Amino acid sequence: MGLDETVKKPHDRLSAHLAADMGRVNALIRERMASEHAPRIPEVTAHLVEAGGKRLRPLLTLAAARMCGYDGPYHIHLAATVEFIHTATLLHDDVVDESRQRRGRPTANLLWDNKSSVLVGDYLFSRSFQLMVETGSLRVLDILANASATIAEGEVLQLTAAQDLRTDEAVYLQVVRGKTAALFAAATEVGGVVAGAPENQIRALHTYGDALGIAFQIVDDILDYGGATETIGKNVGDDFRERKLTLPVIKAVAKASDEERAFWRRVIEKGDQGDGDLEQAMALIARHGAMDGARADALTWAARAKSALGLLPAGALRDMLSDLADYVVARVN
Repeated sequence: MGLDETVKKPHDRLSAHLAADMGRVNALIRERMASEHAPRIPEVTAHLVEAGGKRLRPLLTLAAARMCGYDGPYHIHLAATVEFIHTATLLHDDVVDESRQRRGRPTANLLWDNKSSVLVGDYLFSRSFQLMVETGSLRVLDILANASATIAEGEVLQLTAAQDLRTDEAVYLQVVRGKTAALFAAATEVGGVVAGAPENQIRALHTYGDALGIAFQIVDDILDYGGATETIGKNVGDDFRERKLTLPVIKAVAKASDEERAFWRRVIEKGDQGDGDLEQAMALIARHGAMDGARADALTWAARAKSALGLLPAGALRDMLSDLADYVVARVN
């Protein structure tokens, strides 16, 4: 039995399969997060980069490129680019959300300050564009620049939509496509582009990444109302305390009585939260089957991701990407 078979989780199997490439990505990340003039940059970046994240997005880029037969050097640059964009958005997110914990550790804004988190995030965005340019592909630059704009747009939309009870599932999906799915889709799509894959395969890779990202975020939102802290890397109920109108709440609000709507208005729109409110929110979500509904949506998106893989070359990597779509939603089964 080889290493791939002994590792149970699909992202761990992907890591094992792509270990040599990932080693080169990590070396490039360490090299490019250095700063000759501002030592705080590598300090802050290392805190997040070395925190033991799954590196899922760069793995998707490497897997897409290798699956499409690429044997050049630039999938390494693109994987590092994707991780830099992701890390920059995390630094900014934690400031916006006033978060105190990320991946089970204190956030950079807590250990240093908001100014450092914002400015180091900006530095990483700039580094990501330098890496993109080195591939010499305008199309790659276009895809990742569009993704960066979509991420920022999704975050700004969430500022207004997250605490407005009128926010429906269509707006929620728009936010999720921005803040999560855009980078998943770009990560897989650029892997196909750099490999010179046929257009139908590049489109399939984009569809896979988009659907996987949506399923991933829905599951994260479900776990916030019922996952273990060590599973989600943050505290259960953080979304509630930050007054984020996520899918389980949107589904519960849609079926709420007048009395229940008054509760949601108080805790989400007005931010007037007290002891027992999180438990009441979870009870209302359960009463209206909102968790089951959100789980069903996540399964639908995971199935869409798996279906897109049908156009891509068969083999171990395609199987792992298919298993990954199942695993993302299995966290809430």
